[in-house]
Amino acid sequence: MYGLVDCNNFFASCERVFNPTLRNRPVVILSNNDGCIIARSNEAKALGIKMGTPFYQVKDLLERHDVAVYSSNYVLYGDMSRRVMTLLSGFTPNLSVYSIDEAFLDLGGLQDTRDLVAYGQTIVQTISRGTGIPVTLGVAPTKTLAKVASYFGKKYTAYHGVCIIDTDEKRQRALELTPIGEVWGIGRRLRPRLEQLGIHTAWDFVMQGEAWVRRKCALAGVRTWRELQGVSCIPEDDLPQKKSICTSRSFAGDGLEHLEQMEEALANFATACSEKLKRQHSCCAAITVFAYTSRFREDVPQDAIYENVMLQVPTNDQQEIINKVLSAFRCAWKKDGGYRYKKAGVVAWNIIPDSAVQTSLFDTVDRVRQSALARAVEQIKMKNGPDAVKMAVQGTSRLAFLKREHLSPAYTTNLNEVIVVKCH
Repeated sequence: MYGLVDCNNFFASCERVFNPTLRNRPVVILSNNDGCIIARSNEAKALGIKMGTPFYQVKDLLERHDVAVYSSNYVLYGDMSRRVMTLLSGFTPNLSVYSIDEAFLDLGGLQDTRDLVAYGQTIVQTISRGTGIPVTLGVAPTKTLAKVASYFGKKYTAYHGVCIIDTDEKRQRALELTPIGEVWGIGRRLRPRLEQLGIHTAWDFVMQGEAWVRRKCALAGVRTWRELQGVSCIPEDDLPQKKSICTSRSFAGDGLEHLEQMEEALANFATACSEKLKRQHSCCAAITVFAYTSRFREDVPQDAIYENVMLQVPTNDQQEIINKVLSAFRCAWKKDGGYRYKKAGVVAWNIIPDSAVQTSLFDTVDRVRQSALARAVEQIKMKNGPDAVKMAVQGTSRLAFLKREHLSPAYTTNLNEVIVVKCH
């Protein structure tokens, strides 16, 4: 049996933990530069506010209904996620972190339904008490079915946060009530195609033959089909790995026009890619750096930079990735162009496990010394905080070029912003 723990409305819940006045009040979280709505509380969803809606389009609606608006506080959300995952690691020796607000637990040692319900309730209550974040636990024989169980656990309060699919009868009933678009592994492109073929629920999908599924949905669809049948076929190693990692941002105002500003932004993007590679124990063999001006401003000079860098030896080292990114960007930089770049980013691709790196006889980097330095830096960061040591080109304030007018404090990572309790 597998359990999927999913934090409910995670970003909004993080804001509520440290501000009790937000409870039962609509809350929305904005994207970078306060552009679009990327997270909503249940109360905000009830107002008809859609995901991805531009902030300016619903500003009057938000003010009319007294909706609390916050800029994305990724430092806070990341630290709260770490606390949730740390608590979850105490309930199973096999924890697979799938995203910032989701994790799979191996519950194979518990087969009795009564034990599963009791254990699940303990997990949900422990996370709620320990972090203040409400979570839902879905339990089933496969990870895809656990996702389905989590969907119903959120939808119906009678489950009290724990929904278990442990019989064929429950599985069939759940799949009959699950829209095909809610199935994990059925993407936005595949859903319309399946609906055109008369597949509207997960049960409709399961009732098709394997040959039909392979023909219409390829191998990935077959794996989803088998998982919904109750056959576990998603290995642990397949969960966190990504084929490419992209970190990019749109810049506030008219954009950035100076080389030093662009280098600072790109260095931070490269660092984020390096950190993501290390978290999933992988290395990249290729890097892309891009930047472009606003495509909606015909009154200003237009330019687009798109440079690929192939690495002699795959790496996840922060310093090496930053050097490669900045070298490529400087070669493409137009000194007298007067361009204002509105968006830029770094993509790490051609990713392989860090245990399968092919070295090169002509490699000029001292990998042993590089690895020792990286370990020392990581130890300092673990002890003193993520910004205790950084490359000078990253600047003194990460993401300072973003527009974040509704940013909440970093309650858990900055001593100057912790909550002060006054007793009278």
